[in-house]
Amino acid sequence: MHGRRSGALSLMGVWWVSGCVAGPRGLPEYGPRLQGQSCVLSPGCMAPAVGGEVLVPTTVVRAAQVVRGVLTLKDFLDEAEVARVEEVLVRCAREADFQVNEREYGRGRIPDDKECNRVVGQDKLGRKIRRSMELGTLKHEVAFACVERELGERFPDHFTREPRYGKSSMTEGYSMTDTRLDSLVPDLVLHFVRNANRIQRLYDFYFPCTASKKSNPLGDAGETLRQKLDKYRELPGADQRALVTPQLGISR
Repeated sequence: MHGRRSGALSLMGVWWVSGCVAGPRGLPEYGPRLQGQSCVLSPGCMAPAVGGEVLVPTTVVRAAQVVRGVLTLKDFLDEAEVARVEEVLVRCAREADFQVNEREYGRGRIPDDKECNRVVGQDKLGRKIRRSMELGTLKHEVAFACVERELGERFPDHFTREPRYGKSSMTEGYSMTDTRLDSLVPDLVLHFVRNANRIQRLYDFYFPCTASKKSNPLGDAGETLRQKLDKYRELPGADQRALVTPQLGISR
């Protein structure tokens, strides 16, 4: 879902410009964040070029490079960096699970199976929304905030939150899209620099609620794992996909 604040005013200024994040009523949120779908697809922020590369205004890139003290940005993260990223994801999943349970039920308390299965509403299609789903949404938001706090400044060009991929009618391949129909939206994608179409790693958070699912988050013979991750197998580079749970950490 984090120590993000920088002590250098010039560094913060660069990220305020390049972050392209709007808060309530369009006001900017001053702090580095991971790229989001709205930012990636916004002409006023970053526009996908042919092939899906996200283009950042040249002056912003150069300013960021000056602050970083480098001439070019690294294309992709090495294995040690990926390992550090995954440590953060696991920690954020566990923090989100703990914090939301504490907030919703009180210190040391967790929802029982009856509470997890309680119907709290309906979606637009009339399908039941259970408390487990509602808690999962709340925990996702806390986890995302945690990830942004920890990784938003360190890897802003290599991470995108909830990117949307759609299949091209011409190529039959998947690429970034703003079309909802038949699209795929993983929670987090680690990708080549400013190019969310070149996936390096793909992650989905999963927060089991009932006792049986907590004791076996991946399901019998990995059924739950496959159910949640196999839908991404057609995405280019998504062979390195993983489920992140508070109970087991990273599962592939």
